[in-house]
Amino acid sequence: MEPSSSAAETCNPKKRKTEASTEHNSMKRSKTEEGCDEELLNRPSGSPRLSVQLDRLQQPVSLLELTELLHFAALGTAGGLKQPSWCHLHHQKKVKGVNVVILEGLSQSHFYKNYLTMEHLRTNYTTRVTFTPSPISVASGIFSSDVPKLDRPPVPKSDDKLHKAVKHHPIIKKYGTQKRGVTAYVLTQEEMIKNHFPVRGIRGFEDFSCTKNNVRVTDDSPLYGLDCEMCLTEKGHELTRVSLVDSDGNCVLDELVKPQSRVLNYLTKFSGITAAMLQPITTTLRVVQAKLRMLLPGDAVLVGHSLNNDLIALKLIHQHVIDTSLLYKKELGQKFKLKVLAEMVLKRQIQTDENNGHNPTEDAAAALELAQYFIKTGPHQVVELHLEELWGYKPKEESSECSPAPSHRFTDILRSIGRSVTYLGKRADVALDLSNQQWYSTDKEVLSSFRRQTKNLFLSIVQFSSFSDHLRRHSAHQEQLHQSVCSDLRDMCVVFAGPFPPDFSDREVRRLFRCCGRVRNIRMLNTSVRIHAEVAFEMLEGALLALKVLDGLRVLGQPIKVQRPVKESMLDLDLYLDTLLVDSLNSKHLYAVKPSQQMAQNVNISQKVNQYVVESKGLSATSRKLTNGLPPAKKKCKQSHLTTLKLSEETVREAFDHFGTVESIVLPSKCSKHVCIEFESSEGKLAALSSSEDLLSDRFLIHPSVTPPHLPSWVAMTTAETKSNEETNEGKESAHMDSSSQDQAGNRVMKKLDVRLRKVFKSLPEGSLSVVVLPGQTSENGHYPGLCLFQVKVSRENVK
Repeated sequence: MEPSSSAAETCNPKKRKTEASTEHNSMKRSKTEEGCDEELLNRPSGSPRLSVQLDRLQQPVSLLELTELLHFAALGTAGGLKQPSWCHLHHQKKVKGVNVVILEGLSQSHFYKNYLTMEHLRTNYTTRVTFTPSPISVASGIFSSDVPKLDRPPVPKSDDKLHKAVKHHPIIKKYGTQKRGVTAYVLTQEEMIKNHFPVRGIRGFEDFSCTKNNVRVTDDSPLYGLDCEMCLTEKGHELTRVSLVDSDGNCVLDELVKPQSRVLNYLTKFSGITAAMLQPITTTLRVVQAKLRMLLPGDAVLVGHSLNNDLIALKLIHQHVIDTSLLYKKELGQKFKLKVLAEMVLKRQIQTDENNGHNPTEDAAAALELAQYFIKTGPHQVVELHLEELWGYKPKEESSECSPAPSHRFTDILRSIGRSVTYLGKRADVALDLSNQQWYSTDKEVLSSFRRQTKNLFLSIVQFSSFSDHLRRHSAHQEQLHQSVCSDLRDMCVVFAGPFPPDFSDREVRRLFRCCGRVRNIRMLNTSVRIHAEVAFEMLEGALLALKVLDGLRVLGQPIKVQRPVKESMLDLDLYLDTLLVDSLNSKHLYAVKPSQQMAQNVNISQKVNQYVVESKGLSATSRKLTNGLPPAKKKCKQSHLTTLKLSEETVREAFDHFGTVESIVLPSKCSKHVCIEFESSEGKLAALSSSEDLLSDRFLIHPSVTPPHLPSWVAMTTAETKSNEETNEGKESAHMDSSSQDQAGNRVMKKLDVRLRKVFKSLPEGSLSVVVLPGQTSENGHYPGLCLFQVKVSRENVK
């Protein structure tokens, strides 16, 4: 839409309001077309959300400040914690979970280099903050962080009447003191993986058969005891006998099985199997698997002692299991023998005939009874009744002086109040000390595992390492990749201008171009015929304004052309800028600069400024009397006439507050010549843009913000130490083809990462705080800041 140049229409506030409303609706349609999630435009009232003041947003957060937010999100004021010092989490009580995804090896520069590719990240996260790289692993820092001393405990203390030996017993710590149903003791998938149970999708179990576990387990689901015997063959341990008993202890299956490979040792002392017993047997493993699938109902819970070994021998995957070797826990991960548990708990002797080996039916029935006894009696009673005979000490009161000090570690506090904590990622030097941490070899396995169990998790840390692996494969070019990223981002803020008169200096170029914003660097380009200049701005908006405002300006009667660099990195710049303009983070932000009066009167404004056409009728060709392209001035007072005016918060508010409430104003410095304005709503920004001609008469040039609010300027994220131009250009030229192919490979990796991040976010329960961390990097070659992205997932049904 193009507003009329009529003065009556321009000065009519009702007309401006109508135009602003129309533009606002157009903007919303544009966002939808670009794939922007509508929940970012209208969030339900009362839903959790994160807010950060604009001036604080432009300061990086540390790992300590990130954990401060995570602590509050998980424990809140009910746990005695205060709001984080750098942000405000609204409606914390409605936060249902916390998920942190760490993209190993990625920095802020990588995100913006691949900005168009990372569609999910740029459209679904409403807060971005620069992250200071940490010398320790982000995952380790989160898990091992100490919560400040709580003003009050997050939950009531456990029964003080419990004996100390009982209170800190491993069974009580895991299961509590109350009686619970069958489902409380069924192993979770992460516990099965940790204890080497066959699980679908895990490497090494691809050829295993699966039972029909298609019914949800309840406390009324039937229990079946299982035990197997094995012998040693050329291919390792193979199945020779399997026994299954039902919940009443009745044997429903007892089969001898013919091993597929040649037997080296029948292990008769333990298995009771001899060569004579197996001689006539033709039953194969496949037949036994089919019988078990037929016998076991969909919600059956298999019970056994070290059951993982039996299922591996059966080459069978069963989702619902109770393992009595893990149920009756010992300290330091040690396990009781089935024979000992049967004797001490069931008062029954098993495995007595050493010459004939074990009876698998007897062992299966014993394991089943042990599980049934534990469930019926409850963990508290089991521990108190068998504390001396099984765990070797009598319950007695201990002095309070000897009691261990309560842990303030974040994960310990969460688990003490019954909230699950897990880590999923590649095996690495991560000091988590978690009983349920899970390591995988690929990002695909990490994602698959997370999606299977996400509903049962409160705090989950997921680490994707594919980009780090990509960098490792190209380690010789890692520094070159960083330099390329920084160079491309800086190129966005550069314009070429000319030709200039032969005596035109870089100082005069700077004085001319700083009417559009702060100029970082001027490089004069002298050819054999004419003089041009390369002008690098601090802000991308400055370069865009220069293209709109100064292109065609006559310098000593000769028009100059202002254009972008013609480089490979600039080929997608128009698409990049269009996407930045509709970025939800920029919806309420405006860039403004105030040139001097003479400069504002003489620059060429008959171009599309701020995405609107502005016809400045007072700028006739005869009125543009320039000296070297600048207004005439006496030498003594040249600076006062030609410089861009210094801005103050008062002058900015006076000029812009009537368009809509100004939320915050950021002046980069006391001598700032440009300003970043945040309105309370996008309507204020759109109203200002529709009145750009009026603002020009007040000597303000404005442009929709394209620089993300957390960055003081685009140049701010490319502050790594760089080589000289000659060395950089030489390196680029010598490795151009190789670098190009690596960029393409890196782009493919980033695209896959974005898809996986979308799937993680989609799997999160409503009310979950989602955090994506690009850790950044600090090395002897430079400092590469990271990036944190935040969003609380809300229900689409609740979005207005």
